[in-house]
Amino acid sequence: MDYNASDKIVKRIYPEVKDLSAVSQSAPEELITALKIRNLSCYYGDKKAVDSVSMDIYQGQITAIIGPSGCGKSTFIKAINRISELEAKVRFEGDVEFFGQNIYNRRVNLNKLRRQIGMVFQKPNPFPISIYDNVAYGIRVAGRKSRSELDEFVESALRGAAIWDEVKDNLKKSALGLSGGQQQRLCIARALAVKPKMLLMDEPCSALDPIATMKIEELLQTLREELTIAIVTHNMQQASRVSDYTAFFNTDESRIGQLIEFGPTAKIFTDATNPGTRDYIAGRFG
Repeated sequence: MDYNASDKIVKRIYPEVKDLSAVSQSAPEELITALKIRNLSCYYGDKKAVDSVSMDIYQGQITAIIGPSGCGKSTFIKAINRISELEAKVRFEGDVEFFGQNIYNRRVNLNKLRRQIGMVFQKPNPFPISIYDNVAYGIRVAGRKSRSELDEFVESALRGAAIWDEVKDNLKKSALGLSGGQQQRLCIARALAVKPKMLLMDEPCSALDPIATMKIEELLQTLREELTIAIVTHNMQQASRVSDYTAFFNTDESRIGQLIEFGPTAKIFTDATNPGTRDYIAGRFG
């Protein structure tokens, strides 16, 4: 595939995109678009945090979101499941379709949306209850299941997060007694328990040691078989190791929170089109 498509070709593929420089490739024919994002802007009050971002996130792939602090990465992924609306007064412009559904439609059930698009944060945030009840929490909120079914869902989620063998004999103990890496995998299990289609991760390894980080990265490679994953990371080695696609965000005095370049990770890390992308990956700024 020729990823250096001319502007004319790219404009035909993405007719609604304002900034063609950010689009590095057309969608590979064999991949299904999970998220179709077009001209997404996010505002906190009058302050713009994300500026007219257009990109696709593909089903069954891991997309890394990279860029210096303050460039809108976290705001961007929080806009994908609208969790930012729980934190502050935020306004959106543009379109985001999740498997064809406009997530900003007034009739969208936000609880259902956030179950379908799970979120794992930078700092592990287990509830101050038992390991079992942490994982079962979302299932109970959704109105499920008998005790035996609940047991099955909890075990399945803990196995999916690669932590079952470590906690199976201590399910009634407080989740706060787990190590940082275990707490983060527990939070992943909590997100998995409600059977999401997509998982958003905002620097999930930044507070973890190298061994715990390795376990999370290994887990991502397993989860990709069933989930679409987007991960914000400042670790360039991690982005290159775990992701299939990479989006580089940056900001300057004239435009805040702009998507500079998006494409296959191998191309972004070895042959980026934008010099700012190359400088950031090489550590020359940021």
